[in-house]
Amino acid sequence: MAKMMLSAFADEYAGSLVEQLEALNGFGIKYLELRHADGKNVADMTPCDVKEVRCKLDDYSIVISSIGSPLGKISLDGDLNAHMELTKRVCETAVCLDARYVRMFSFYLPAGQTREDCKSKVVDALGRMLDIADSYGVTLCHENEAKIFGESPVQCKELLDAFGGRLRAVFDMGNFVLGGYEPYEAYELLYDYVTYFHIKDALSRGAIVPAGMGEARIKEILSDFQSRTKADFFVSLEPHLETFAGLNALTDVTFENPYKYADQKAAFSDAVAKLNQVLKEI
Repeated sequence: MAKMMLSAFADEYAGSLVEQLEALNGFGIKYLELRHADGKNVADMTPCDVKEVRCKLDDYSIVISSIGSPLGKISLDGDLNAHMELTKRVCETAVCLDARYVRMFSFYLPAGQTREDCKSKVVDALGRMLDIADSYGVTLCHENEAKIFGESPVQCKELLDAFGGRLRAVFDMGNFVLGGYEPYEAYELLYDYVTYFHIKDALSRGAIVPAGMGEARIKEILSDFQSRTKADFFVSLEPHLETFAGLNALTDVTFENPYKYADQKAAFSDAVAKLNQVLKEI
């Protein structure tokens, strides 16, 4: 049976990379999905920054599971040529950190334009990004998220089908719940493209909650995937509890989160504990 390898966005625990790595060691988590460290987004890190990150990773025996990049998280009418240069930089970072996967998105639609208006341009831009990633031996993994081209399960499949398996999926069941989509149905539709998972749970009324406390069907999805896939795979904790202030704006939903924490470290710690409970039941 395939093995689930637990990773996390430890920038939700602390901004300092050393604190992130110390926390992962304390939680017994061996992998990090790198997004922010020491005040910088991974896409803004210089080669010197990346070397420092590599040294700290080695000091704490932590391995990068994926680069949690912001690639594709710009408007489709933005400077795409500059974005291709950014794609190169992120892929170089991935290679330096021995990261096989790069998380990315499928662009915001310009005002007044429909998905059908934008489809060919999205496919063209993603194709250029895939060509760059291929040249570095890196796999791009598309995350479903609100307001980008690939928001719904059907829209995600449309994109993934367009590239015949070159573009993979990082499946975020919590984001589908927040978008009003049934997560297990989405999983079944996208199964052939799923490479790894982002773990957050949510209530359809608009709240993000710890794993197992919402409607994301995490246990069922992970259980089925583990029973069907042959390769070991990552489950990357991205709890977004008290640490994600932009959620209301992202989803257009105003809500009162039923889970309250003293600070982001307490929120992250509870997220790890709740996810471990779910994983023990699989």
